[in-house]
Amino acid sequence: FQRLQAFLEEERAAHQVFPPEPEVFSALALTPFDRVRVVVVGQDPYHDDGQAHGLAFSVRPGVPLPPSLRNIFKERQADVGCPIPQSGSLVGWARQGVLLLNTVLTVRAHAPGSHRRRGWEEFTDAVIRAVSGRPEPAVFVLWGAPAQAKRALVDEGRHAVVTGAHPSPLSARRGFFGSAPFSRINAALSARGQPAIDWCRSDA
Repeated sequence: FQRLQAFLEEERAAHQVFPPEPEVFSALALTPFDRVRVVVVGQDPYHDDGQAHGLAFSVRPGVPLPPSLRNIFKERQADVGCPIPQSGSLVGWARQGVLLLNTVLTVRAHAPGSHRRRGWEEFTDAVIRAVSGRPEPAVFVLWGAPAQAKRALVDEGRHAVVTGAHPSPLSARRGFFGSAPFSRINAALSARGQPAIDWCRSDA
């Protein structure tokens, strides 16, 4: 972790880094470990100005919806009937126990993937393992091949796994649209005696 910290200090000295430093761990702050019921695994943060605020797939209110998030909202509307909102903030999910965890928590501005293989993956793998190691059941949501590679970290005897194609425009029509992930997550929670997530809630 010290190597990662040194790398981030160098990056912030020479480049703009997203999300802003106080928001890097927002996912863990908004969804404390003992309240996690669902883990949605993302990749790395949005890399354009003003988008990333520490939650996978989410953008701060007032920012135009990125294509992947727009597709998530389209599938949510088809699956559980929530209208497509103007705000792309997913804080309302986080506050209900949905951990929106990118596997890499920072990125250099306008340089997608620039902070991969610098140490974040070991940290976020440890978070996934820690949730998997709890006695309380959770649902792990793995969209796309990079997220599905984390399946080996999950104890499927205790927890549910929901998989599908990534919501990116490149892959959404190859198994994300029509996959009904939101109702499947709630069904898995119900089967484990957990209350459903209100997917329409935004808190934005």
